[in-house]
Amino acid sequence: MDRNLADIRNIGIIAHIDAGKTTTTERILYYSRKIHRIGEVDDGSATMDWMEEEKERGITITSAVTTCYWKGKQINIIDTPGHIDFTGEVERSLRVLDGTVMIFSAVEGVESQSESVWLQADRYEVPRIVYINKLDRMGAEPNSCINMIKDRLNAYPLELQFPIGIEKDFCGICDVLSEKIIEWLPGTDGTEFTTKDVPETLKSTLNEKKKEILELIALKDDEIAELYLSDQPISNEQLIKTIRRLTTQRKLVPIFLGTSLRNIGVQQLMDGIVDYLPSPIERMEALKQLKRSELLLKSGELGQSDNQTIRQSDNIIPFTDSKFCALAFKIQTDQHGKLVYMRVYSGKIKIGQQILNANNNTTERIAQIFLMHANKRQIISEAEAGDIVAVYGPKEVRTGHTLTDVDSNIKLKALEMPEPVVFAKIEPKTHQDEEKFVSVLDNLMIDDPTVEVKIAPDTGETLIGGMGELHLEVICQRMEREFGLKTKMGIPQVAYKETITKQAVARGKFIKQSGGKGQYGDVIIRVEPAEKGKGFSFREEVKEGAIPREYWGAIQKGVESAVQVGVLAGFPIVDLEVILTGGSYHPVDSSEIAFEAAGSMAVKEAIGKAHPILLEPEMKLEIIIPPEYLGNVLDDLGVREGKVLSLSGTGIRHTIFATCPLRKLFGYATTLRSLTQGRVVYLMKFESYKELPSDEQSAVLEKIRGY
Repeated sequence: MDRNLADIRNIGIIAHIDAGKTTTTERILYYSRKIHRIGEVDDGSATMDWMEEEKERGITITSAVTTCYWKGKQINIIDTPGHIDFTGEVERSLRVLDGTVMIFSAVEGVESQSESVWLQADRYEVPRIVYINKLDRMGAEPNSCINMIKDRLNAYPLELQFPIGIEKDFCGICDVLSEKIIEWLPGTDGTEFTTKDVPETLKSTLNEKKKEILELIALKDDEIAELYLSDQPISNEQLIKTIRRLTTQRKLVPIFLGTSLRNIGVQQLMDGIVDYLPSPIERMEALKQLKRSELLLKSGELGQSDNQTIRQSDNIIPFTDSKFCALAFKIQTDQHGKLVYMRVYSGKIKIGQQILNANNNTTERIAQIFLMHANKRQIISEAEAGDIVAVYGPKEVRTGHTLTDVDSNIKLKALEMPEPVVFAKIEPKTHQDEEKFVSVLDNLMIDDPTVEVKIAPDTGETLIGGMGELHLEVICQRMEREFGLKTKMGIPQVAYKETITKQAVARGKFIKQSGGKGQYGDVIIRVEPAEKGKGFSFREEVKEGAIPREYWGAIQKGVESAVQVGVLAGFPIVDLEVILTGGSYHPVDSSEIAFEAAGSMAVKEAIGKAHPILLEPEMKLEIIIPPEYLGNVLDDLGVREGKVLSLSGTGIRHTIFATCPLRKLFGYATTLRSLTQGRVVYLMKFESYKELPSDEQSAVLEKIRGY
């Protein structure tokens, strides 16, 4: 069935935890008649929070996909988590979206995690509209929230609505463009509302808001500016079309108001999704005009026979007349196999079709195609450009892989996922489950790219890494519930890293003679500290003829392998520059294996001479509490070596922004609940790695080495 790409919206719902993402999505599904009863997060009946862990905790843990229809448009929705421990879900969702709805609480405004996801959306150049939620709550200040959007997010909010009443008196909105007031009766499901003309008492506010809208649009668009400055009439149709274009180009952010829990304002937000967020085609055109990304071209248009693989930026361009191309952005393992979520960017895919995995050059068959509704599946016969679907069949696919027609040569840029900051020892409860244990861990790493499993070099124990304590807890619960595997998990430990503090040089020789052809590799390596956050780099400064160029790659491979296991305690080495400066070779006995070994030996010795130290993760905290608990929380932060960055608040709540070493924060959520009688909103996210104090470094090394 051919469809018009202009009628598709691929959107995400993103926000800080507890801003109302899932509650809002539930209303969107209800008003579009996708569901027939409104579920709630608090009682575990929300459609999109289908996992048992989500129902128990009242938070979104995994991104969920659904499709609904509104005013003739197909809206594919991804509801994402707000908790920082599950930021990887937001990352891979934003990668495949054409637009987002960013939700803020009218009480808290721009919070730390909302700032983080906003920056994630900036990185993927995703257009967005804003929905300011919870206008019925005590302390709601939408104007303050809008000012925070301007100041903290460097955005241009376009106030298309203003509220009728506020806090407990909030009952509706005034739509500035239509010059109509829309009101809802309290206690209803929100399907019915009244529309009426603006009374004289609000005319001055309406005119002022209309003027602000026109002035802001005129600043961004020459055509509207010319009409506005010459006092010529500007129709609403012109304004809507222009706002849509400027939103797609990320020059404006339309603002909508409401309170989803009380069923006010959601239908107008849905109108905004249709009116102002782009279709896949419009996103493509905007990117071309902005020239901010490397665009995806059909291979025949390259005109370069030596560049048959097209690597493309985070933004991907759909071509309805080209071959099939999709990005796998999420894998979910169940009893039937691997369910692969994909965004189709071009062409069509049908059941039974053979496809190519461009990342590992394997050919696989599509067994089934599903249109997803959270954890429910509707079988469809084909999917085409613009669709977000899930498929069974591909076994070797991983998150970020490109799936194409078998004769295609397109490869899309893969996802970059955050690294774990905590690790814990994990083992099966019974020895009989050892084999199953390995299989389940493999599946978890495929499902969740932010999970890492490794073997402790000193003890041989299995360690599992994640984004925080909550993340590790959820992993354990999933292993039991989804895979029937009971495990024992140790106390979470900090994921330290190692670095060096001075320059050093070392020589590594690998010489082996056992009769006949031997092995000979001789390498001189210099190591230098790199700029903080630069990671690892390798370069050559070898004199002509010292080591043949054919062995340089093997040396780099040995070096890269060696820096994954530090000399102090086996942690990865970062912020390190490695320079190959010299060595020697044997015309008969030298080999890649010998030089790989020599490179590893040389860099380990050089790092040992370069005064290696441990680095620890420092976390950024956001703590929202009633003012009567402020003193206790600040005192406790001081004991934990925390540093308060800022303190703000109103009469009913205070917000503390602080940094603190991760090693001091295990169990902190429980302590906070105790200090505040449970009246706390707490968020922790990774900030940066910093040098571990010398006394703590000695203690950590003694503990790790078992002294």
